Amino acid sequence: MVSDTRSSGPASGQASGQASAQANAQGSPLGLPGDEGSTRRAVRTMFSTVAPRYDFLNHFLSLGRDIAWRRAAARALKETLARPGSRVADLCCGTGDLSFCLGRHSQGVVMGADFCHPMLAIARGKAGAHAPGIHFLEADALHLPFGDASLDAVASAFGFRNLANYRLGIEEMGRVLKRGGRIAILEFSHVRGVIFAPLFRFYFHRILPRVGKLISGVDGPYQYLPVSVAQFPGQEELAQRLSDAGFRNVSYVNFTGGVAALHMGEKK
Repeated sequence: MVSDTRSSGPASGQASGQASAQANAQGSPLGLPGDEGSTRRAVRTMFSTVAPRYDFLNHFLSLGRDIAWRRAAARALKETLARPGSRVADLCCGTGDLSFCLGRHSQGVVMGADFCHPMLAIARGKAGAHAPGIHFLEADALHLPFGDASLDAVASAFGFRNLANYRLGIEEMGRVLKRGGRIAILEFSHVRGVIFAPLFRFYFHRILPRVGKLISGVDGPYQYLPVSVAQFPGQEELAQRLSDAGFRNVSYVNFTGGVAALHMGEKK
């Protein structure tokens, strides 16, 4: 599952060769350019429409790999979660799958936050049956309702890419973290491999959007997915952004040839 692990440093030659749209991306391509309010509204509307089939499509279209990736992200925070009284937030939590993974290791409090009410309703329904100790709240990841230096860790799985402004998202994560607190961002990334990369791109751009539309009955979300991933900063670029924002010991792990990557860091 894991293809490589790397620490951040100066941007590599590969990173510098990325398209300028990727390197300069400020946030999700939804909404009007430069209008973060319209981006937030468009993202909220899009996920509201796909919420009823969201879990099934995630697992089906990734062949179940998304489950393993979330579990790996939770294990990476296991030491922090195991501390009695720890406070950890899952941002852009959607239907709560990462929150539940975090909760399995937690000796403290796990909170899932999202600004899409239909997604949260599903998360709360799942929690009622399986994880009543996990708390879900409606909140924007760019304006979190947590105090400064109040959390031991913040995590996000496949939601950070949809923020209206990536820089502000990283800054807000840093604001709510305690000194030494850990950040974990699991996100789709840039695939590597001479043979695997073109095969995956064909699936991702040609097949996945059609299957997603067929099953969900909604036109848009699964056409948006490959576009948003293409614009999103690659592995080295995101690691550099975390370092520039003041995080230390920044590293990342590629899953399934770079289909997804887990970025980790600590607040100085």
